[in-house]
Amino acid sequence: METFVGAGRPLALSAGAIALALMGGCGKGPEQAAPPVDVEVAAVVQRDVPVVREWIGTLDGSVDAQIRAQVSGYLVKQDYREGSAVRRGDLLFEIDPRPFAAVLRQAQGQLAEAQAQLGKAKLDVARYTPLARDKAVSQEELDDAVQASLAAEAQVASARANVEQAALNLGFTRIASPIDGIAGLVKTQIGDLVGPATGVLTTVSTVDPIKAYFPVSEQSYLEFWKIAPASHMTSSDLRFDLILTDGSTYPAKGTFFAIDRAVDPGTGTLSVVAEFPNPGGLLRPGQYARVRAVVGIEKGALLVPRRALNELQGGYQLATVDPENRVHLVAATVGEPLGDLVAILSGLKPGDRVVAEGLQKVRDGALVNPLPFAAAQAPR
Repeated sequence: METFVGAGRPLALSAGAIALALMGGCGKGPEQAAPPVDVEVAAVVQRDVPVVREWIGTLDGSVDAQIRAQVSGYLVKQDYREGSAVRRGDLLFEIDPRPFAAVLRQAQGQLAEAQAQLGKAKLDVARYTPLARDKAVSQEELDDAVQASLAAEAQVASARANVEQAALNLGFTRIASPIDGIAGLVKTQIGDLVGPATGVLTTVSTVDPIKAYFPVSEQSYLEFWKIAPASHMTSSDLRFDLILTDGSTYPAKGTFFAIDRAVDPGTGTLSVVAEFPNPGGLLRPGQYARVRAVVGIEKGALLVPRRALNELQGGYQLATVDPENRVHLVAATVGEPLGDLVAILSGLKPGDRVVAEGLQKVRDGALVNPLPFAAAQAPR
């Protein structure tokens, strides 16, 4: 034991006290660096992907025939069952035919009278012609007979037209379907006075095939004509899916039918029509549905898992991992979804790796331990 002298009194320090004093005089050692965070990383996939567009459409019959009365009269009979299928020429309604039958008989009588007058006028011409040559009658009398014959011919023609019109009106009392289709509900009742001003009695719609009308923006229209040549597509190549209001997809594909001639200046859209087969009659006019179609192919699109995207203030962010396993946060522009993958239009390049699981645990510049992304799959 060493002895120190202070203030005239020796002070003895033990070896333990000396050791504690030496330790207290030293600063803290350097902090341990945080270990890399385990994250699951997926490689960016480069593939050709379809460009899909979707619109809201309204269904309508390929032909919608509004059934109206063409003559005025009392409705006396309904000859079809509402909501049933009818064929062209099938009788739908009957108007009281008796007034029209009477008018027809009257017109026929007037025609017979006119024909009799014509016969007499022709006989007069035949009789006066030789007499005028022999100067037995004057030329004026022959001329009068000839003009009377011409007038009688005109009366016959007029009477015959009246007969045809009366026959037409009588035929209009039997209202038949002009097309094959499904007849709708009746808008009037038996015994009602109907006529051309009454309105629609019912509507018959051809529903097989059925049409889907949907508006396409001018921008989408121009986009299609830009990307279609690269995909070797034309409008006739388009095939449409119909997604019904319950979320199910109609089993039959639709085909392009027509596009309107002009852009609607009020909405900036073009009306496009697709046609769908409807043999079972499931689709009906007036239904709403989403219409979806592949309008082109995007060559060499960059795809990442949906889970790699972080939505941030209306945009999207990705965490890329460099060769030194450090994280870099980048803004991304998102394109078409494809199953569990999504196309990235900007922010990535081929060969990049992105954090697909554990995104919430990383920050920009952090060192990570990359593990394979278990749920990674290639697009179909």
